Amino acid sequence: MIVDDDEAISSELKELLQNNGYEVILPQDFNNILEKILKISPDLLLLDINLPFVNGELLLQNLRKTSNIPVIMVTSKNNETDEALSISYGADDYITKPYNPNILLLRIGAVLKRSSINYNNNTTITYKELKFDTQKGSIKRDNTEIILTKNEMIIFSYLVTHQKRIVTRDELMTALWDNTEYVNDNTLTVNISRLRNKLKEVGYIDVLATRKGQGYILL
Repeated sequence: MIVDDDEAISSELKELLQNNGYEVILPQDFNNILEKILKISPDLLLLDINLPFVNGELLLQNLRKTSNIPVIMVTSKNNETDEALSISYGADDYITKPYNPNILLLRIGAVLKRSSINYNNNTTITYKELKFDTQKGSIKRDNTEIILTKNEMIIFSYLVTHQKRIVTRDELMTALWDNTEYVNDNTLTVNISRLRNKLKEVGYIDVLATRKGQGYILL
């Protein structure tokens, strides 16, 4: 699903994706766009920041309250502030216009591949008294349930699987993107910080520790 009010760019992008085997939804009306996204529940959302009626970053933030649909920001805003803000709100990737079509297709393929990770067919992973539901994309303790982004799910799953040993940044970056050529090192830091805050929300403080110069460890 492409949410971009620039008709020329969105039509060009739609044609590119269709020519490469993707089914594309291109809404024309941006009223109540969040409700439309949730109703359609696409496999991937390509989202611009400058939209009628709503800011794309705010839209992403609200989307993440109830959904972990993979999101790639595709925008003309090429400053680090907007990129960091988008990632902190739960974007899976950030691409600036004008983009290289081949690179864009690679990024889309990588995000879709990450979103289909099987987690060894387990739908629920247990960590202490915490239940990690990989189908819902949430962590739950008692009556508190928190939605994770796809990146947070991958990081937490990897840390739980390798619990009580140091996991290097390179390991996590490989698990996230499969190809370190396209990794922004700051993105991992932002995702770790966001995951740490969500663990605090369910009562686990200081369980995700940083080992300076080495990586991270889930205690």
